[in-house]
Amino acid sequence: MVKQVEIQLKPLPQGFHLVTAEIVSRLPELPREGLLNLFIKHTSAALSINENADPTVRTDLNAFFNDHCPNEPYFKHDLEGDDDMPAHVKSTVIGASITIPITNGQLNLGTWQGIYLCEFRRNGGSRKIVATIIW
Repeated sequence: MVKQVEIQLKPLPQGFHLVTAEIVSRLPELPREGLLNLFIKHTSAALSINENADPTVRTDLNAFFNDHCPNEPYFKHDLEGDDDMPAHVKSTVIGASITIPITNGQLNLGTWQGIYLCEFRRNGGSRKIVATIIW
């Protein structure tokens, strides 16, 4: 069986944001066993799984990506501003979807794992996530 819902996240500033609780709170009842696929419907943001305890991990990831893909004047695609093309590059590197196992009716994440919204635009706006539950 498959169930699908769309989740709209509130606008967040550029950076890596822990959104596990917000996503879980908007999911329907989960099956005993299955898979959750999360897909972001945007090309300038991404989803990732990483450290959920120490916020300096999110700060360091943001610094790394901004250092390795800064807002450069040589990018031709800049219709929405100088952070437009760097956001597309960063989104391509991290990816648009993640899949998490469901065990005993809960997401089977590791102790220190959480779901990140990786926002690469200064003003990206609200982000839409398609959650597909398979069992």
